[in-house]
Amino acid sequence: MGRMHASVYGTLGNASLVALVDKSPDRAAAIGKESGAKIFTTLEEAFASCEIDAVDICLPTDLHAEFTIKAANAGKHVLCEKPMAMSLAECDAMIAAAAENKVRLMIAHCIRFWPEYAYLTKLKETGELGKLLSVNLTRYGEFPTWSEDNWLSDESRAGGGAFDMHIHDTDYALGLFGDPVEMSAFGTDDGRGIGQIFATMRFAGGSIAHLEGGWNLPRHTPFKMAFRAIFERGAAIMDDGPLTIYRPNEDPMTPEFPKMEAAGGGNISDMGGYYHEIKYFVDRVLSGEPFEVTNAESSRRTTEVVLEEIRQAKDRGRQA
Repeated sequence: MGRMHASVYGTLGNASLVALVDKSPDRAAAIGKESGAKIFTTLEEAFASCEIDAVDICLPTDLHAEFTIKAANAGKHVLCEKPMAMSLAECDAMIAAAAENKVRLMIAHCIRFWPEYAYLTKLKETGELGKLLSVNLTRYGEFPTWSEDNWLSDESRAGGGAFDMHIHDTDYALGLFGDPVEMSAFGTDDGRGIGQIFATMRFAGGSIAHLEGGWNLPRHTPFKMAFRAIFERGAAIMDDGPLTIYRPNEDPMTPEFPKMEAAGGGNISDMGGYYHEIKYFVDRVLSGEPFEVTNAESSRRTTEVVLEEIRQAKDRGRQA
């Protein structure tokens, strides 16, 4: 993810990547070769040597709170990868540090910015297909073996597939509907925490979201993210193909998302929601406008809901 974020900054016209911090200088140098960013092994070294406005944290989840607070205490704005932190206490400490130091904090929940998901959000907000009655959100794949020291397999550091992977769809559902008034979650433990989870949520007004996610599939299982949204007067479906809109008595319509070339080269469309979320963060920090698509408080709430999903799944597993 650090590599992806670094490549995005290279496409922006109003931000420059000035420093890369990694305990492995060789790895950082390989990532930063194109940008000319200076390489450091600690944040403190980078702060002492470079003029830095913001820090983008792409570290294992159990380090998010520590490094967010370090950056905030140094007066730097922070974009931190999801999940926000391992506990609500850590989330609260991150929010408090940002407030105390008068810096901005945003958590990188990229799915809210992913073009197809953003299109679905717009359909819901405009009401052009009527009320959104229900949405199915799916996200699964093989266990990610690429993490250094295999940290993703350690539940105390990553939280399991439900926390690290399924959290995308929980966050998106909360962004669509707000807080659930009722929720029921079931899951299976793969030895690394809840590796597969099924959750059904009911929201004020009666809308329903059903979420399935996990990483406990065999090697070479292709990654899949999909949704099926049913409105009063149509449906929006993305499942093994482009997003398609279905309306009564009309031909299906496939929205086109423009292939935009970014400043500095690179195809924005290929970067998906990563480009849009990072550009949003930079633009809002520079303008002083509030974070509206997502913010630290909404990310804390997402963390709270996912932790409750995991608690329910574990409790039901023990009762089986």
